[in-house]
Amino acid sequence: MTRSTKPYTLYSMRASLFSAKVRAWLRYNNVNFVERTAGQKEFTSEIVPKVGRWIIPVLVAPNGELIQDGTDILDWLDSNEKNNGSIFPENPILKTIAHAFEIFGGEGLLRPAMHYRWSFDEQNLDFLKVSFADVLPKLKSKQEQEAAFTYASARMRKAAQHFGAKPEKLAEIEAAYLEFLALLDAHLSQYPFVLGNRPTIADYGFFGSMYAHLGRDPYPLGLMQRKAPNVFQWLERMNAPHGYENHLLTSADAGLFDPEQLPESLLALMKYIAVEYLPEISAHVEYANQFLAANPDIESGTTGMPNKGGQVSLGFCEFDWRGGRMSSTVMIYRFYLLKRLTDQFDRLTSEEKQQTEDIFAQADIQSMLRLKTQRAVIRQNCQEVWE
Repeated sequence: MTRSTKPYTLYSMRASLFSAKVRAWLRYNNVNFVERTAGQKEFTSEIVPKVGRWIIPVLVAPNGELIQDGTDILDWLDSNEKNNGSIFPENPILKTIAHAFEIFGGEGLLRPAMHYRWSFDEQNLDFLKVSFADVLPKLKSKQEQEAAFTYASARMRKAAQHFGAKPEKLAEIEAAYLEFLALLDAHLSQYPFVLGNRPTIADYGFFGSMYAHLGRDPYPLGLMQRKAPNVFQWLERMNAPHGYENHLLTSADAGLFDPEQLPESLLALMKYIAVEYLPEISAHVEYANQFLAANPDIESGTTGMPNKGGQVSLGFCEFDWRGGRMSSTVMIYRFYLLKRLTDQFDRLTSEEKQQTEDIFAQADIQSMLRLKTQRAVIRQNCQEVWE
């Protein structure tokens, strides 16, 4: 593809988790783009009808092509615009590991991300009012602006509980997040990025929650800077234009880890996924398969659920979590990300599969490699639907 001098347009929100990784990729690869807030009139009048729902981020290419969803946008950009190397590891085993981190980062970190945003109003609320102006219509009076924010924030607070951030679980969620912060900080004290010396989909998977919510909102930002300064500096590296080199971390070898010599700090992060997220995604797959068995006539290219805009939930399910029970919403988008992991595993040779299973077994997450819904989730016309 010949590089265009005309800029891309990114419709987004400064506080948006899913927009954050796209913005960081564009900066890191020195791609010419203009960021426009989703509160712009043309977003509602021109972009939303094409997408079929109000959702961000949306990227419009110089030729007018429209790409929606942070994951799909990064896939498209990686194929068309990369300057600093692909975000997909060349080694197929390492690529499989990267996809496991991608789904955990994108979905498994939503619970602490939503909790730390909406449970600390004294520290966060004034900041969030300014940030949410990006997506709210321009209103005449301060009272109208306050009412619009109150309505939007009420929906987000409800979503936080849907992800499991209920009052009786908050102390445990905070303890689990501090454990993750410590593990990630220890790893990033030795390596510039999650899988070595350049960012991959593992980093971009983590980045959305870790930056937009947990590394930008006032309360969790202060927590991160105090407890995990290496994680905070990693966020700065990820957000830097033209790439970023730290003489204390970056060696002459710009490569990624050798799967046969993975650092213990990386395996520790994989073990964390086994405790924090594997029970949840496993229960969600079981719930989805029961839903599909009970609804065998769902048409291909549909969800089998009423279209209310936003991401589609099949309902709620309970699962074992850290010695107790947790309930969360079953979003079919998670199965779209999970399919990226299982498809990658299925593409491996027999020898590569055995090596990969051995690595995942060390972390007790080998079952994730074959965790599938009976019908795959694909994206069609900017929607997640059953294949």
